[in-house]
Amino acid sequence: MRSVRARAALGATLVVAVALVAAGLAVLLVLRSNLTDRAGLEAEVAAREVAGQLALDVPYARLDLGDEETHPVQVTDERGRVVAVSDDLEAITGTGTARVTPGPTSSTGPGTHDDDDDDDDDVKDADKHDDTDDDKRDDDPGRGEVSSDEPEFSNGTATVDGDRADYRFAAVEATTSAGVTLTVHAGAPLAAEQEAVGSVRGAMLAGLPALLLVVAAVTWLVTRRALRPVEGIRRELAAITASQDLGRRVPEPGSRDEIARLARTTNETLSALETSVDRQRRFVADASHELRSPIASLRTQLEVGSAHPELLDLPGAVADTVRLQALAADLLLLARLDAGERPGRAAVDLGALVREEVSQRAGDRIPVEVSVAEGGAVEVSGSRGQLARVIGNLLDNAERHAERSVAVTVRAKGRDVCLEVADDGTGVPPPERERIFERFVRLDDARTRDGGGAGLGLALARDIASRHGGTLTVDTSPRGGAAFTLRLPGRS
Repeated sequence: MRSVRARAALGATLVVAVALVAAGLAVLLVLRSNLTDRAGLEAEVAAREVAGQLALDVPYARLDLGDEETHPVQVTDERGRVVAVSDDLEAITGTGTARVTPGPTSSTGPGTHDDDDDDDDDVKDADKHDDTDDDKRDDDPGRGEVSSDEPEFSNGTATVDGDRADYRFAAVEATTSAGVTLTVHAGAPLAAEQEAVGSVRGAMLAGLPALLLVVAAVTWLVTRRALRPVEGIRRELAAITASQDLGRRVPEPGSRDEIARLARTTNETLSALETSVDRQRRFVADASHELRSPIASLRTQLEVGSAHPELLDLPGAVADTVRLQALAADLLLLARLDAGERPGRAAVDLGALVREEVSQRAGDRIPVEVSVAEGGAVEVSGSRGQLARVIGNLLDNAERHAERSVAVTVRAKGRDVCLEVADDGTGVPPPERERIFERFVRLDDARTRDGGGAGLGLALARDIASRHGGTLTVDTSPRGGAAFTLRLPGRS
């Protein structure tokens, strides 16, 4: 299933189905429990009515057992013998004994306790005794008692007049005046509970498929509408890929949801990609142009030297080779930086590195003054080679533009380390102070080309500074020329 809409619809349908089934089962259980409790209450009331008669010593034969179809009753003694049952009760289960026929002692009253071996004469005497004492018993109620304990409940069946049904039975104990304990089992039908639960279950089973169908359809439509902008973005990206036109942009929906943010992010990515590709194209074009001059000059000198050895300008050929080598090194470093190369985390003493770089420039046309602050930490973390390249490029730039002096100052400023290279040249006009850090940019083509500059030194220096977590800016120096300031985080 590859469609997001189909997966969303299926997932929502499954979740709703599980929730509905769980809720339905809970409703059925609660409904069944409530109806069963109500039936148990009815059975308890019926059982306590019969138990009350037994406590008043009403004879078994004269017990009012109520409606036998609605509340079948079974009375047993302490030995589990049946002493009284409802009329037309043919079978019973769930009450402890399945007998529905009263034993021989059932004709005696609850106030007597005969053994199983009593003969018929004793039974008749008991009947006469019961009949003569009825009025006395009625006038002297409450001689026995009904148990106040919570009745015991059970489920079972009863067959009354040929009809078998399920019942909820309640067992209530009663003690007669003679101390005989009797147990009354009275039942209440569970037909209403079963019918109600069956009706609710049937309604749920009938409505569940329709409801799930509605949920699936609504989810499908909502997901389709929500994903419509995504399809537009996909088509536009496919068209951009096919045409390779990075100037095109995907449509942005007017909503403020995740899809709108996706479209904006996609367009920002396309803009960054377009800028990167344009920059790469310009870089390739400029690099080709810069390489063409020293290569052509070197080739011309070698061809002339091959034809006329006496005319070979060996120093010029060496200079062109050095220039070509430096340009290739700059291009290689730029490529590595563009590829995301990260500098190391070695400790670099910036003051010592400046002195080392200046010491290698003894033959420069303008001497360099070095000033390193005493007592301050001037160590930074990074690549010693790359930071040396930054210092060398700044010194080369200052040498080309200075008239009489170049000064380098290294000092700690707060938690940072600042390196400043100042000259007394013409300086950099404010409108050009950011442009000079672009690749292959020259403010004075003739002078920089004569000096060997290709317009990459300052661009390299800023890239390296940025990758070391620092900045490189230019301002006007107190000497009147340009002051380049390299600011790097100090090593903690």
